[in-house]
Amino acid sequence: MTDNARARKLADRIQVVVAETLDRRIKDPRLGFVTITDARVTGDLREATVFYTVYGDDEERAASAAALESAKGVLRTEVGRQTGVRFTPSLAFVPDALPDNARTIEDLLDKARAKDAEVRQVSTGAKYAGEADPYRKPEDEDEPGTDGSSEKNEGPASA
Repeated sequence: MTDNARARKLADRIQVVVAETLDRRIKDPRLGFVTITDARVTGDLREATVFYTVYGDDEERAASAAALESAKGVLRTEVGRQTGVRFTPSLAFVPDALPDNARTIEDLLDKARAKDAEVRQVSTGAKYAGEADPYRKPEDEDEPGTDGSSEKNEGPASA
């Protein structure tokens, strides 16, 4: 079994090597604005998953995915040469879902802001149904007769 720290270090190095190689050596015109966001390596250091994002529409994303698949051999060779591990991990490219998740969260936050503004507008000028402070407060002990404790309660007089 390998060390998790070693797998993390290798994953970080693979991310840097793949990003630099895409920038300097791969001249595929299908490759758009690709950003390597993360890399993960299995515990046995045999497989690496590289996460990427592409700036553009669905057509550009598909073209960039095809370009990455065709350049997989060159990228794996470069990873093996620069990392110096005994067995070069196989590379799998996965589109990162982070931008889509962030967009969904932003849409939900916009809806919540709109609802908050609507509630704020409706509540402007509204008055409390009861008192402003609905909680009971202990009454002053000095006032006689408020809680019935100051009156003497004598039983029937026996003669």
